Amino acid sequence: MKSVLEKITIDSFRGKKGKSQSVSLEKLAVVTHYLHNYNSPVGLFYRNAAEKYIKEMLYGDFADEHPDIPEEVIFQFLFEVKNIPFPTPEKKKFTFIDLFAGIGGFRIAMQNLGGECVFSSEWDEQAQKTYQANFGEIPFGDITKEETKSYIPDNFDLLCGGFPCQAFSIAGRRGGFEDTRGTLFFDVATILRDKKPKAFFLENVKGLVNHERGRTLATILRTLREDLGYFVPEPRIMNAKDFGVPQNRERIYIVGFRQDLQIEDFEYPEPTDRSKTFADVKENRIVDTRFYLSTRYLQTLRNHKSRHESKGNGFGFEVISDDRVANAIVVGGMGRERNLVMDDRIVDFTPKTNIKGEVNREGIRKMTPREWARLQGFPDEFQIPVADASAYKQFGNSVAIPAIQATADQILKRLNS
Repeated sequence: MKSVLEKITIDSFRGKKGKSQSVSLEKLAVVTHYLHNYNSPVGLFYRNAAEKYIKEMLYGDFADEHPDIPEEVIFQFLFEVKNIPFPTPEKKKFTFIDLFAGIGGFRIAMQNLGGECVFSSEWDEQAQKTYQANFGEIPFGDITKEETKSYIPDNFDLLCGGFPCQAFSIAGRRGGFEDTRGTLFFDVATILRDKKPKAFFLENVKGLVNHERGRTLATILRTLREDLGYFVPEPRIMNAKDFGVPQNRERIYIVGFRQDLQIEDFEYPEPTDRSKTFADVKENRIVDTRFYLSTRYLQTLRNHKSRHESKGNGFGFEVISDDRVANAIVVGGMGRERNLVMDDRIVDFTPKTNIKGEVNREGIRKMTPREWARLQGFPDEFQIPVADASAYKQFGNSVAIPAIQATADQILKRLNS
């Protein structure tokens, strides 16, 4: 068995690193969810399917000839899923599921409050890779599939998710639940209807308020309140900069409580810390030359900004000084260019990429992925196992952890009261 153990890791079964064996990510999700909850009652929910898949991973077509899984294999896998930066807290106070999980912003906040994650879902494979590196668990994939939903355990306390906003077909109709079909919110609503958790916590872009002249949000609230039977206080626009991270990031938070709990009021958290500036998250080391802009690209940005200013528009790049709060970090468009910084510590002006022109001598550079992570409240022990382009995308799509945690703390206080 030792020869088998020497080549067994969860990641080796992705079919990468020269390995010939490849197991579907859904099966790996089942296995890692089982192992992650191995000493919890939730583990029993995943056990049969997980043990079947582990034997397939080990023995292939001969799995039926091996009724038992060697104990040392389980120990090896358990070591992998437990030896991670963000394990489940020892003293578990509640259970939650992590939908549209991204790289785990919600999860860190919930675990900080004593939560045990019993199910996670994220379709993007690069995000799954980052999630696994930090939590020892591969999220399930497409939540719109009934097969994926079938792996959600019963009796969890809290549903969490930053669901994407899509257009609803609601013109001229007021069908509530039915109006949400074909959208990812419909899948959230279906899970709430079928599993009936005590509470939910949803996050979305600020623009949801005015989406389709407010009809989309009205449909969402009507579905949650009238069709699903949850007490839902008026949603609140929350800003990350009010909770200890120097980023002007406004998002809408929607929370709800199952009506039989007889909770009839809820107070969103008040700002806790507005003192932070970019200096608090800035790299304390000399930043690699690849993050510095070329002279040609910098001039292009200046020309672009000048053209818009001549038309009375405020578009264009921006340099954030150390004593300021960053603009919202977003994916695409001017996401990075709106958050350039001045850093004159550069010592090597040799281009690291195929840039046009020379490295600029003004010290203007992009923020690093680690700085973006800090702007979202991710601790420095958070692992970034992907390339820069994927990292920017992942942090730009994530939630601001301190604001999420402050709101979740209020939710738990209401549940416990």
